[in-house]
Amino acid sequence: MNTNYTIDLTLQPTTFDLWHVSLAGAVMLLLILSIVLLLVMVIKLARSDNRPAPAETPKIIQPEPVVQVVEKIVEVEKIVHAPAPEPVILKEPTPDAALQLLSLLQNEARFVDFIAEDITLYNDADVGVAARVVHEGCKKVLDEHFTLAPIRNEHEGTNVTLPQGFDAASVRLTGNIVGHAPFSGTLIHKGWQATHVNLPKLTQSHNANIIAAAEVEL
Repeated sequence: MNTNYTIDLTLQPTTFDLWHVSLAGAVMLLLILSIVLLLVMVIKLARSDNRPAPAETPKIIQPEPVVQVVEKIVEVEKIVHAPAPEPVILKEPTPDAALQLLSLLQNEARFVDFIAEDITLYNDADVGVAARVVHEGCKKVLDEHFTLAPIRNEHEGTNVTLPQGFDAASVRLTGNIVGHAPFSGTLIHKGWQATHVNLPKLTQSHNANIIAAAEVEL
């Protein structure tokens, strides 16, 4: 038995049951979700357009390796040379002048004879007489051929102060030397300096090694 059913799609329901209410609610929920998602996407796009461009990442300057720095320092040291110290020039001693002076002291004061003699064989009175002769002759030589002056003008035994940079060649420090100048101390000896020297000139053939010629009486 064939039964034909005809469905009229133009008909509208006049009543709503639970199934139709659920279907309508689901449609409305999907529509609301779609609108919310659309709004969220629009807001994100607007924020991304207004967001400032990210700042440029600063470049980190890597320090040079220690080996390269040391090599550069060595190169600079090769280029810039420290000034060489001035060479110390040593004066060659000339024995002729010393021998000439010794000869003058021998001729005027019998200086070499007195020094070479063994004075322990004589009493103090005899040594005193000989010393007076030597003293007078030596003073004569010094007065005739040298002009001497004291280095310090203060009286011996007085307190003196040596400033910073004093001439260490002309003033010798003794005692407990601690720290740096200025120094304060007692003048023990005033010192001597030669301001003028007048030794007689020697001939070309003169033998300065002969201090005193041997004497032969005929």
